[in-house]
Amino acid sequence: MLTRLLFTPADARDLVLPLIARFVFAATLLVYYWHAALTKLDGGPVSLSLGAYAQVFPRAFEAVGYDASQLGGFHYLVALAGTYAEFVLPLLLVIGLIARPAAIAMIGFIVIQSLTDLYGHGGIAHTETLGAWFDRLPDGVILDQRAFWVLALTLIAVKGAGALSVDQVLARRAAGAGRLQPA
Repeated sequence: MLTRLLFTPADARDLVLPLIARFVFAATLLVYYWHAALTKLDGGPVSLSLGAYAQVFPRAFEAVGYDASQLGGFHYLVALAGTYAEFVLPLLLVIGLIARPAAIAMIGFIVIQSLTDLYGHGGIAHTETLGAWFDRLPDGVILDQRAFWVLALTLIAVKGAGALSVDQVLARRAAGAGRLQPA
C-alpha cells in the first residue's frame, strides 16, 4: 500500500493529498472557527457582540472604556468582515470551492489572528504562547501549532482542492463542455 502510494502518478497524489489536508482542516479547525465566529454575533447577522471588538481590537476597545459605540465604522466593518471570514473561508475549504484563493485568504487570516494574539492580547510577552521552533516543546500556540495550520493550507493553495471537491466537479464539467464544442 505504501509502495503504491509512493509510486503512483503525481496527478493521483495531487488529488489525494489536498483531500487529506481538507479533511484535517475540517476535523481540527472548522468547528474552532465557526464557534469563534458565533461568539462575535449578538442576535442578528449584522449585530456584533462586545466580544467581537474585544477579540479583534482589544487595545482600541479597552481605550474607549469597552464602549463599542465609541469605535468607528472602520472597526465595525473589520470586525464584521472577520466574523464572516470565520464562517465562509472554512466552509469553502471543506467543500473545496475556490479552494486555492480560500486557502490563501485563510493563511492571511491566520497571520492577522496571530499578530492580534501576540500584540493586541499581549501573547508576545508569554513564551508559552509564542512558542519556539527547534526546541523540545511542540505546543507553542503561535509558532508551533499555527505553522501546521499554514502547512495544510499551503498544500491546498499550491495543489488545489483535490478529490471530492466542488472545484474538481466544476473542472470536469468545464473539460467535458470543451470537448463537446464543434471545431
